[in-house]
Amino acid sequence: MRLLRSTDLALRILMRLAVSTEDTPATRKVAEDMGVPYTHAAKVVAELQHLGLVDARRGRGGGLALTERGRTASVGAIVRTFEGDDEVVECEGATPCPLRSDCRLRGALRRAQEAFYGSLDPITLDQIVTDPTGPVLLGISMRPAEPPPLS
Repeated sequence: MRLLRSTDLALRILMRLAVSTEDTPATRKVAEDMGVPYTHAAKVVAELQHLGLVDARRGRGGGLALTERGRTASVGAIVRTFEGDDEVVECEGATPCPLRSDCRLRGALRRAQEAFYGSLDPITLDQIVTDPTGPVLLGISMRPAEPPPLS
């Protein structure tokens, strides 16, 4: 199973905010630090704000901050929300699988998917950014400033 890019980005943004030394970094700054397009980061931030995991304020003195709900949110719940309820395989699509009515694979894959989410459910965002991850994450999430041009 592979996570959607939006799920991956959501988790990385939340982790970035959880270890931020800045008060409230702007969405554009977070996108630059992570090397992702601003538009993608903005869409994910909007969803995180809608979920109550991030507080986003515009303008001077604005920026992003992790809410208490965000700190204690279940990683499994976050992944479920961004991944949606789609099954691992599509049995009923435009070309339905001829085995769909008598197939045991579909149920087995659904159980495996739920086991995956279930293993993430007890883990909170705060737990995944504790030492040694937090300091390492902080070190790699901030891109160094461009060196001054040589004269």
